[in-house]
Amino acid sequence: MHGEGYGLLISALVFLVALVVAVPVARRLGLSPIVGYLAAGIAIGPSGLGAIRDPERIITVAEIGVVLLLFVIGLELKLSRLLALRRAIFGIGTAQLVFTGGSIAVLAHFAGKDFDWRAGAIAGLALALSATSIALQLLEEKNGLAQPYGQRAFAVLLFQDMAVVPLIAFMPLMVPGTHEGQSLLDSLRDVAIVFAAVAVVIGTGRYLLTPLFQILARSNAREVMTGAALLVVLGAGALMAAVGMSMAMGAFLAGVMLSESSFRHELEANVDAFRGLLIALFFMSIGMSMNLDVVLANAPLLILGTLLITLVKAVSVWAVFHLSDGSEADSVRAASVLTSAGEFSFVLFPLGLSLGLLTSQQADLLSACAAMTMMLGPPVALIGERIARRLERRDATVPKPDDFSDAHGSVLVVGFGRFGQIVSQCLLTQGLEVTIIDNDVEMIQSAGRFGFRIYYGDGTRLDVLRAAGAERVRVVAVCVDRRETADRIVEILKANVPHVQLHVRAYDRTHSLALKAKGVDFEIRETFESALAFGNATLRANGVAVDAARHVIAEVRELDRQRLQLQMEGGVDYGPGRMAAEPEPLVPPEREAHPLNPEAEDALRHETEFSG
Repeated sequence: MHGEGYGLLISALVFLVALVVAVPVARRLGLSPIVGYLAAGIAIGPSGLGAIRDPERIITVAEIGVVLLLFVIGLELKLSRLLALRRAIFGIGTAQLVFTGGSIAVLAHFAGKDFDWRAGAIAGLALALSATSIALQLLEEKNGLAQPYGQRAFAVLLFQDMAVVPLIAFMPLMVPGTHEGQSLLDSLRDVAIVFAAVAVVIGTGRYLLTPLFQILARSNAREVMTGAALLVVLGAGALMAAVGMSMAMGAFLAGVMLSESSFRHELEANVDAFRGLLIALFFMSIGMSMNLDVVLANAPLLILGTLLITLVKAVSVWAVFHLSDGSEADSVRAASVLTSAGEFSFVLFPLGLSLGLLTSQQADLLSACAAMTMMLGPPVALIGERIARRLERRDATVPKPDDFSDAHGSVLVVGFGRFGQIVSQCLLTQGLEVTIIDNDVEMIQSAGRFGFRIYYGDGTRLDVLRAAGAERVRVVAVCVDRRETADRIVEILKANVPHVQLHVRAYDRTHSLALKAKGVDFEIRETFESALAFGNATLRANGVAVDAARHVIAEVRELDRQRLQLQMEGGVDYGPGRMAAEPEPLVPPEREAHPLNPEAEDALRHETEFSG
């Protein structure tokens, strides 16, 4: 292996070793994985062990992770979701960013080292952003997303994610003298080129990408779909970069255009592995590029600055939430989970440095301060929860009964074939919130008439199930027609989403026994009830009275249930094909079998074996 290639291999090994060591340690200490990435980067970078001495080359590759992250954020920003949270997103979100950013900017300008108004503005807006990964983790641990304060906090995070793109796009406009000597015609031409590029990304995403993915999906080659997803992200990013904008903005626009696509979750799942590793590499590269000499020389200032920024953010968020009709306790909870600086502060600071808006020392200090606020995030949230509980006890009144008048059940249906369609008809009549997953393009197209949320994806993949909401629904209805596929989905959900109810379509009797052994909440053989209905109609056609026929069907159903129970208790082998070939009558037959032709007689005596 050539020297340069060997060096690249060693760098990759160092990166992976640091990754697998740092994240578990950070988790064990109750810190965000981002803190682990930053610490690992510092340890292996020039300021630490020196295992990697050129972090700039790594940052160039790692920035693709930010591009992929913006694409995923765009996929999440469906128009319907934005409209439902529009007041909280654009009202509370705007107020929080402006109020918090302005307060930190003033603090940085007067207390920082040579911060002019441009550097102060960058420091304020970047540090006003909150760490989405940390905040969502804290909210999920306390079931906060199901509560009003959690939903409003999520709306603020959503607005911050949306605000990143214009912040990245317009930071170059803050550079003094950028447009000096440029004619009005040149300026208008540049603006027109940017708008034309945006129009190309939007038009391609709206009218061309979904038909393209439909064609590619028919190939049943997952690697083709993965390659297409990366092509869309990097292609849109490269186009925007070519006209002077950021790659992240192009990826974001592509994601928004595909947010209503049936392929949305498949795309998200395909880029997720690349996104996760590259984001880890990005944060580690930030740690590598941090100047420890500057940090240690200014340790007292950094500690004081971190505490002040955390306090300013907490007070600002509390005030905004309290003025927007939030209770004191909920305002404290929201403020305590939004104090950590956001992931994108590590994008904005290097960008400000490259544009000359920040000095190298300022960028180092601000990055270190952002990392320290992340470390303080979980302890601050714990303190906030204790304060909120005290406030609730102080203001305790007669509890009001919960109002569930607007509640709707939610079901995730995996498989939209003949069986799944009939199940969905029942759910449709009650107006339940239903999400459909299927990897058959024709089934997806057929499901479009039902008004459900429909996504193209492989239901045997945990990332697709999670992305489609398996952790939030009440019931997952597994309606696939293959036993192996159904078993795989059940095993995945039982291991990773144990609280969800599982209703499963069984292939045959042995499959029913196997599913019962796995502990599913409900199972039914795909032909059982339809065969009973068929038998009922045949009894009636032979002159059996209605009540008598109904009694017979009920008796057969009960006998079958009893036999299943006995087989379960007897420890029958439920493996595929073990019992299906030898069905047993539920009641003793009145006569022996009588063959009517020689072939039937040979078959009964096992003298002839038929392959079909």
